[in-house]
Amino acid sequence: MFKAVCFDFDYTLGDSTDSIVAGFTHGLTGLGWPAPERETVRGTIGYLLEDAYTMLTGDADPVRRAQFRLLFSEAAVERQRKETTLFPGASELLRGLKARGVKTAIVSTKRADTIQIVMENHGLGDILELVIGSADVKRHKPDPEGLLAAMDRLEVSPEETLFCGDTVLDAGAAQNAGCHFTAVLNGTTPAGDFVPFPVDHISPDLWDLAKWLGL
Repeated sequence: MFKAVCFDFDYTLGDSTDSIVAGFTHGLTGLGWPAPERETVRGTIGYLLEDAYTMLTGDADPVRRAQFRLLFSEAAVERQRKETTLFPGASELLRGLKARGVKTAIVSTKRADTIQIVMENHGLGDILELVIGSADVKRHKPDPEGLLAAMDRLEVSPEETLFCGDTVLDAGAAQNAGCHFTAVLNGTTPAGDFVPFPVDHISPDLWDLAKWLGL
């Protein structure tokens, strides 16, 4: 159906909730804010860390936003690399696409090196064609920069490309890039939030996505 399938990572393929919450707690309390509720943090996963900080605090000061990323990383990065799990069906989905000759990539606001280590930990280090993370673009989703870069490097057109993600940021990025989009409901965004966007399919889980793709 497609020559390339690109994925968001957090709440699309993988779950790093515990380590992300630990990072937010360390970062926010280190800057004098109260510790956040777990569900509050979950609602920001998928956003750039600096933007999530501003969403939770209202503080848009660029220095403190940068300090938050540093503090978050102190508590979260190593834990994410060790503790992140993949959602059921992720391995089978990625291996199924590779077996069909479909190119796969990840376009995420998470650090690319962290994603690569997580994938290696799960025996999938050789599956992906490329990973584009937060440091690899200047403009983040819903800006299409990351997706356009992925399609360029994969040598595929928007019409030949599917992007799979769990947030309206992902849907917006796909719309702005002109490629196909499938929503995956592994995160906190309900199906109704995707109504304003051009969506090819809504998958309750990765097993359904694989079935829809004919794997």
